[in-house]
Amino acid sequence: MSAGQSILAIATGAILCGMEGYKAISGWAQDLGPKERERFVCRRRNGVRQVPSCTTFRETLIRVDPDCLDRALQGWNAQFAEEDEGNAIDEEGRQVHIMDVVGHESGLCHTQKKSLPCR
Repeated sequence: MSAGQSILAIATGAILCGMEGYKAISGWAQDLGPKERERFVCRRRNGVRQVPSCTTFRETLIRVDPDCLDRALQGWNAQFAEEDEGNAIDEEGRQVHIMDVVGHESGLCHTQKKSLPCR
């Protein structure tokens, strides 16, 4: 696993645990124990696995192309999903958020779009 892949994996874990923003992701990463750091294939320095800094998380994540990441995640999800007969659209409209279209049976995310608040 490359350093970039480790950063994306750690960021994904942090976000799934409710962390929002680079500082929260970095803080979550700093709290990882030795076994978790090894599983995420963090770099070894002086015999100790080190998690990336907040700056490294920020610099890496701002370079990720959202459309490319979305396509990659949809492709991965499609490998494990069955055909859907119905879809659901998640849109509350209170704040800027990501709108999803998700298949009822498979849970496959067919599309995502950043949505502005409804007024």
